[in-house]
Amino acid sequence: MYTQEGYTSETITINGKNIYFEKIGTGEPLLLLHGYGQSSKAWKSYITSFKNDFTVYLIDLPGHGKSDSFTSTLSIKSVAADVNSLLDYLGLTRIKAIGFSFGAEVLFQLALLHPELVTSMISIGSSGSWDVENFPQAKRSFTFEHRENFPWLIEAQTSEQQIKILFEEFQNYSIQLSDAELEAITTRILLVSGDEDPGVNLNEIVRVKRHLPNCAIWILPNVRHSAHTGVNKEIFIERAKAFLANDN
Repeated sequence: MYTQEGYTSETITINGKNIYFEKIGTGEPLLLLHGYGQSSKAWKSYITSFKNDFTVYLIDLPGHGKSDSFTSTLSIKSVAADVNSLLDYLGLTRIKAIGFSFGAEVLFQLALLHPELVTSMISIGSSGSWDVENFPQAKRSFTFEHRENFPWLIEAQTSEQQIKILFEEFQNYSIQLSDAELEAITTRILLVSGDEDPGVNLNEIVRVKRHLPNCAIWILPNVRHSAHTGVNKEIFIERAKAFLANDN
């Protein structure tokens, strides 16, 4: 464990897996979860904006970054169970959270697994359901053989073996939220999506809105998957902080 004033980093064993996390700031807990093939580094430039209002927890999700590589078939429900166990280890019983893509899908599952844990969350680039079989172009192109096209994934990982496994397990990426499961989620949710996101169907967003009891939608024009980045970063941070503060 590494500790300095206001900052802690640690790797702990959860459910037989080494999971790396960092803790920064003061205030109520805010969990930031990265996308598939990324690591907690993806959120580093956002910390300054959140650390004075929240104790921010950055996690290298199982299979990613400084955490252990996947040793079994990719299961988003299993990843959510590991995150739940980690939060239990940390003594966190109520959190707020922001998740991007894969990280958001983990949050949806976490909200189902432990309904009282996540009081409010922001989902970016995800409606909680995604199946690689519905995206044949992504299935063909997102492979180890084409890894040079994905430098951001390579830079975020710690070994070539980890990189190879991430590409291989992408072929098993599948998660589905039924209408009944959506209706069981009590968490306040802000669903953020670009109107040109190739991985999020607007009809699916309509379904989610219809069945989620407490959901707001924010569609950004002329934006693809990473709706919280680039020219939208500052307005995203502003609106995210307002949303997360609204249930206090």
